[in-house]
Amino acid sequence: MPCTSIKRPTHSTSLETPAGSVGAKPPHKPKHIWALRTRLQIANRVRDLAMFNLAIDSKLRGCDLVTLKVGDVFSGSGIRTRSVVVQHKTGQPVPFEITEPTKGALAAWLAIRRAKGSDWLLPSRSHSGVHVIRQYGRLVDQWVSLIGLNPADNGTHSLRRTKVSILYKRTGNLRACQLLLGHTKLESTVRYLGIEVDDALSLSEQTEI
Repeated sequence: MPCTSIKRPTHSTSLETPAGSVGAKPPHKPKHIWALRTRLQIANRVRDLAMFNLAIDSKLRGCDLVTLKVGDVFSGSGIRTRSVVVQHKTGQPVPFEITEPTKGALAAWLAIRRAKGSDWLLPSRSHSGVHVIRQYGRLVDQWVSLIGLNPADNGTHSLRRTKVSILYKRTGNLRACQLLLGHTKLESTVRYLGIEVDDALSLSEQTEI
């Protein structure tokens, strides 16, 4: 199932950013992440909190996130610390970590879900057993609205970009960002993160030999 075939129900025709507008949706700031987590917890939106946290940790495209199976994040001993999935767009494996907040959210969701390893991790509420491809973009719009952000300025790629953007600012390690995003070309990572020449020069100036 290629990512380009997944349609978003509002505004855009795809869960992926339209061609030519890569970089249009900015990453979230840490304060937004914590605010959203708090609002979802208060509202007792268990599945949404698990999905939101996993979107941040995994850095997956929407089509890969919503087609995760329970076995991708859970083993007999509990929630995994790391996982690897094969991307729909490239057919290449991409690794991701599962942090403690996400483990807690997933454990709470799976306690309700009571599913086996081959079941969808994040099924639709309205169609049992069907994953929430068409709902994901709409859910993101709802989430950002909870903390006063404009849905038009924030999308599924805002979640995908968040962690790698922070990583790049802290380390300048483009190769690590490329691996975590699952890009086949470093140039794609540069464009995706919106890295400008001045950014690259600033990092270079801070590096002494």
